Amino acid sequence: MAEQPLNGAFYGPSVPPPAPKGYNRRGHSRGCGCCLLSFFVKVIIALIVILGLAALIFWLIVRPQTIKFHVTEASLTRFDHTSPDNILRYNLALTVPVRNPNKRIGVYYDRIEAHAYYEGKRFSSTTLNPFYQGHKNTTVLTPMFQGQNLVIFGAGESRTYNAERISGVYNIEIKFRLRVRFKLGDLKTRRIRPKVNCDDLRLSLSTLNGTTTSSTIFPLKCDFDL
Repeated sequence: MAEQPLNGAFYGPSVPPPAPKGYNRRGHSRGCGCCLLSFFVKVIIALIVILGLAALIFWLIVRPQTIKFHVTEASLTRFDHTSPDNILRYNLALTVPVRNPNKRIGVYYDRIEAHAYYEGKRFSSTTLNPFYQGHKNTTVLTPMFQGQNLVIFGAGESRTYNAERISGVYNIEIKFRLRVRFKLGDLKTRRIRPKVNCDDLRLSLSTLNGTTTSSTIFPLKCDFDL
């Protein structure tokens, strides 16, 4: 069979139109990067929501409450600062109930330090025995500060001491420094170091009949700071 002659020019396969100006393969890469970024953002948001729900459920079940410290009694039988030797002689005894109000959380008091301050200067410290405190339990601490120590007063501190010596009422601060662990079931937390401050403890020296007058209204609530 004879070949048919071609009518007109033979152009071959069609050529695709040129890409628009400014187009390159980077656009595809940017699109993939945005997809990955969006995916990670969604994952992070989902994790935050899950952790928030878990914390809410834990709080609803456990209902953790702050440990409560109160000063219920205080006896100051000596508080003399002499010059020029700058020796402070003191005798102070306290009764401090510690309440764990939690139903499911126990507390290990691994270390308990009590410090006594006057005009911002620490004049005595004592270490109390460690103990474990169960659920909804109250333990009574009885720190005692007795002895003498070198305490140098500035001019303002000396004026405050002399004024309080005349009035017979001294403003003393007690600070507890703790190392505690919390126990929930068989789980125990790592040691943390909360601070407990019992400020505005205004005491006068004991009278001749052995009683103590005070400007403080007991019980005095202390601040518990994690």
